[in-house]
Amino acid sequence: MRRASSLHADCTSAVFLIKFQNMWTKPYGLREGFLIGAGLIGVGILLELSVGPVRWDAFHWPVNGMVLAGFLVLIAAIFLLRKKVHAFQFIGTYKAAIPALVYTVVLTIIMGLTRQTNLTPTLSPTGDESYTDGGGMWFNHMLSFWPFVLIYAYIAVILGQIIIRRTLHFRWKRDIPFLLNHLGLFLAMTTATLGNADLQRLRMMATEGKQEWRAMDERGMIHEMPIAIELKKFTMETYDDGSPKRFASDIHILTKEGKKYKGTVEVNKPVKVDGWKIYQYGYDTEMGSMSQASILELVSDPWLPLVYTGIYMMLAGALCMFAGFALVKSDERRVKNGK
Repeated sequence: MRRASSLHADCTSAVFLIKFQNMWTKPYGLREGFLIGAGLIGVGILLELSVGPVRWDAFHWPVNGMVLAGFLVLIAAIFLLRKKVHAFQFIGTYKAAIPALVYTVVLTIIMGLTRQTNLTPTLSPTGDESYTDGGGMWFNHMLSFWPFVLIYAYIAVILGQIIIRRTLHFRWKRDIPFLLNHLGLFLAMTTATLGNADLQRLRMMATEGKQEWRAMDERGMIHEMPIAIELKKFTMETYDDGSPKRFASDIHILTKEGKKYKGTVEVNKPVKVDGWKIYQYGYDTEMGSMSQASILELVSDPWLPLVYTGIYMMLAGALCMFAGFALVKSDERRVKNGK
């Protein structure tokens, strides 16, 4: 009986090994694509357990610029070596893209269904900085979750291979919409991710008769600003019950170069100066409409124009596709009518 059980176990192991070996025979297929995605998720979980979540704040300029340059070099190297390394050739195929998209969609849906929280930086008594998620789970900070980051990086590599291949075999009518869509998606994905470290969101208390050069971040750290803001007048409009309907601040802005600006800021109507957007955030609630202080939010996102460029490219690609379909239909009608 024991001999039969042992023989059965040996046969099962042999069958498994044969199937595993057959799975990685060339050319690779969808099974290998799904296995690669699962492997990236597994590696991501190990990284999450060992080193913690991705710390995007460590990618400030010029680090993020160097990472982007290195990533582009990696994509180019994979393309150049595709004929020598079968795995590299596989990355540029739909059999790699479809499983990667499936994993991406699943992780994105999970992100959409779970409440996302920011990782909170804390300082230990020794001065070391660590990050906590406020008691949340991994899925509550997906943008810093290693499996999510690795899958998106893998998708970006696949996009890069497809873009290079189409560019080298470019045809105007066929490839303009395709390249606009794919290159726009690649640009938006990479710049939005790497540029996140350079996003600054600070708050400043501006008061009447005083130029304020300092602002505070979410950790309570004070930052010396390249611009000074002075509150000239705070205005509030209220409803009949006394609740605020609209509040705004007339401000004067001075740059370190000596340039002066004037403007009025509201909650969703910022003033833009030297790469900074200045929003109305709050006021002295005890003083109400007589407030002599205004809380302003200052936002700087230097990578945002590149993100918008990618989005506009995708929109242009979609318009080109619709225009192409319209031309094809028009040609078919002409042929049908004998014109």
